[in-house]
Amino acid sequence: MKPPLPSFLLLALLAAATCHADEILFQDDFKGQPGEGWSWVREHREGWRVTGRGLEVRVEPGNMWGADNNARNVLVRSAPGTAKDDIEVSVTVENKPTEQYEQVDLVWYYDDSHMVKLGQELVDGKLSIVMGREEKDRTRTIAIIPLDSFSVRLRLLVEGNRIRGQFRTPDSKDWRDAGECDLPAPAGGKAQISLQFYQGPANTEHWARFTEFRVRRVSK
Repeated sequence: MKPPLPSFLLLALLAAATCHADEILFQDDFKGQPGEGWSWVREHREGWRVTGRGLEVRVEPGNMWGADNNARNVLVRSAPGTAKDDIEVSVTVENKPTEQYEQVDLVWYYDDSHMVKLGQELVDGKLSIVMGREEKDRTRTIAIIPLDSFSVRLRLLVEGNRIRGQFRTPDSKDWRDAGECDLPAPAGGKAQISLQFYQGPANTEHWARFTEFRVRRVSK
């Protein structure tokens, strides 16, 4: 029979396990430039900048919802695996949309035809939180929720093959549920995390701002 572990070693192992179970895997406050690991799809270099206030991207015409798939400056990075751990992704976004369906989104993204989005969007003249699912370019709106703030924190929680969207405004400490669905993972597809901005005006510059991007492993 093996002797019991010393108490200090047990405490160290417990602390390590707790840290592993709930820890930040990546964070980016967009100081100077986007952090390591990001890449652009259809980059328009004049359409993004990093300032002392965060990442700013011009919301240009184009679309990712459905088959058009022509939005510029789609920002992507690899997502951590979800087979063993639950993953939380969050970011603060700010935009003042004026165009129908103008939006800024946090997206669990496989490719241009497979994704789940959660974002701030103008729908029929009303500022809204919109969550949607797309598989093989077929789209399904999960939720449209009235929003009373141009700034909002978005959060995606991925648990196995399910994803849940949440949001909160600066004056609230509590997260609100937007909706949930299964992941539209294509065969052989690799999950990525994406920031997207599209359906903006052609002749007026709207610059959306992104700050406090976090990817976290969460305890079950």
